[in-house]
Amino acid sequence: MTTLFLEYPKCSTCQKARKWLEEQGTAFTARHIVEQNPTAAELREWWQRSGLPLRRFFNTSGMKYRELQLSAKLPEMTEEEQLALLASDGMLVKRPLLITAKGVQPGFKAEAWSALLS
Repeated sequence: MTTLFLEYPKCSTCQKARKWLEEQGTAFTARHIVEQNPTAAELREWWQRSGLPLRRFFNTSGMKYRELQLSAKLPEMTEEEQLALLASDGMLVKRPLLITAKGVQPGFKAEAWSALLS
């Protein structure tokens, strides 16, 4: 499996994560999270492989998240509704997102990413 790196190129954290991956000598396929938004099926698979709560896949600091008042709405939504919402707009998805053969990690944490790449 090829390492997949989902990013929003204008995001400073994504830029930092991309630089880190390159410094590690990691071969990866980059994907623009807005131009090629993840599908609900992809998100479901990645979420299940991550072992994390689905809420961790939401970009809780994003303007779109606040505009939609999702902090109040998410607890009332089913998992399927949440996945469909994430699939509707790449700006709702926590980025960067690293998908490897070992697992999935939303957000950039060098220690966690190292573990997925080792």
